[in-house]
Amino acid sequence: MSPSRRTSLGELAGLFLKLGTIAFGGPAAHIAMMEDEVVRRRQWLTHEEFLDYIGTTNLIPGPNSTELAIHIGYARAGWPGLLVAGMCFILPATFIVTAIAWAYVRYGALPAAEGVLYGVKPVVIAVVLQALWRLGRSALKSRALVLLGVGALVAAALGADELLILFASGAAAGAVRAAMLRRSRDDATSDHGGLVAMLISIRQRIANPELALGAAAAGAAPFGLWPLFAVFLKIGSVLFGSGYVLLAFLRADLVERLHWLTERQLLDAVAVGQITPGPVFTTATFIGYVLGGSSGAAVATAGIFLPAFVFVALSGLVLPRLRRSPTASAVLDAVNVASLALMAVVTVQLGHAALVDPLTWLIALISAALLLRTRVSSAWLVLGGGLLGVAATMLRA
Repeated sequence: MSPSRRTSLGELAGLFLKLGTIAFGGPAAHIAMMEDEVVRRRQWLTHEEFLDYIGTTNLIPGPNSTELAIHIGYARAGWPGLLVAGMCFILPATFIVTAIAWAYVRYGALPAAEGVLYGVKPVVIAVVLQALWRLGRSALKSRALVLLGVGALVAAALGADELLILFASGAAAGAVRAAMLRRSRDDATSDHGGLVAMLISIRQRIANPELALGAAAAGAAPFGLWPLFAVFLKIGSVLFGSGYVLLAFLRADLVERLHWLTERQLLDAVAVGQITPGPVFTTATFIGYVLGGSSGAAVATAGIFLPAFVFVALSGLVLPRLRRSPTASAVLDAVNVASLALMAVVTVQLGHAALVDPLTWLIALISAALLLRTRVSSAWLVLGGGLLGVAATMLRA
């Protein structure tokens, strides 16, 4: 069990400031690094608790890894911890992206980061694999969940929609559990149907993005900080999925509807979100700075991340009730397994881009061995990989 002692706000701030500074690789890598720090090293949460938070973040809109950080903060230090963990994970990336945006506006190009990423990506693969191994042993509690996980893995590999996989997994597990318990029709409806109805509503919103994006207005709209805040608040409130989904939302609003950005600027903004540590949603910070300087960066960042704090606060109140319900608990177990399956497929895709030569394979294998056999922090491995990448790039130049 996780220790009963509450975590101090200073401990939370120190951990998430560090993670926000060195957590490259996107949400899957961020989640793996949090598991390493929070479950393996500090034992603040059990594997089961950590998995529940992963499953919950997959069912609400917004940046998954940021929402996981907020959940951890709330679990360890209550409402102040919720704010401290979330803010400290977001702020380092915000400052880094703002500095890059300043250079971009001043010089008209993105600074090079290929060397750092060359060495960091193989380490990220190793970190994610060890997290999958540890979490998978806790999540796969039965043969039924193993079969469900294999099905979710195959569906994800074939390109099925992420939310559809989560919905189908949760609905199937809930239906089976409800039948096994032979609950009355009314109880089954209130326990299982409500959660499934929520997932259906989510799925319909994503399948019909016009509900979130609204109709496109003809002609360019005048720029203002309040309209900028409203755009990113809306995106943060309805966006599920990967960076590619974020790209689609940003393009629909900022390029096609408002005509505030060019296609090139939008692609540069998304690239910055991908190559910098911390949440990918700091793409909003870059766009805000390009459009409105420091004030625009602050407004856009606040708009896109604010809904995450609200959704986590609400879901944190509901999660204990779900765990007390046998049917809803089965749904959550299934969603946890499907989430790990999605994470595994993303890891394979990342591996194709990261493991490109013998040196990157060597970095990944050494990192994996150290993570599995020692208590070395993933932070040191990321920093070491970055230094090796820079050195290798300089030697080849």
